[in-house]
Amino acid sequence: MKRALAILAALFCIAAAPDPADMLKDPGQEARARTLFHQVRCVVCQNESIDDSEAELAHDLRQLIRGQVAAGKTDAEIQSFLISKYGDFILLKPRFNVMTAVIWVVPFAIVAAGVGVLIMRRRRSPEPTAELSADEEERLKSLVDRPEI
Repeated sequence: MKRALAILAALFCIAAAPDPADMLKDPGQEARARTLFHQVRCVVCQNESIDDSEAELAHDLRQLIRGQVAAGKTDAEIQSFLISKYGDFILLKPRFNVMTAVIWVVPFAIVAAGVGVLIMRRRRSPEPTAELSADEEERLKSLVDRPEI
């Protein structure tokens, strides 16, 4: 049983390994490209990096990144190129800008406003009720004591 599991695990590792023909010759450049793969979102799968995705577009993006790494582009230049082509969504961890600030700040602002409203409502004391005058008390007593028809 253990032997069968070990064979299965080995087969899965082989299947998951990248195609050697696609890899860069320089191991340093390939490592840099692989690091970038983990930072770039597959626009087909949307919740996977292009390193984990089997989509054809992910393969094309891996080739594009490898080509730019081989051409000597910096990580920032490669990311800027991808953002110009696909928008901020292409990065799994988008850059901090006005739009991402709004997305992060608005929920906290709404919660803070709600807490503020609750605190203000609790602090507001109910208006004091006026005491009944003697005439009003007499009238109330006569209404209460009156027999039902």
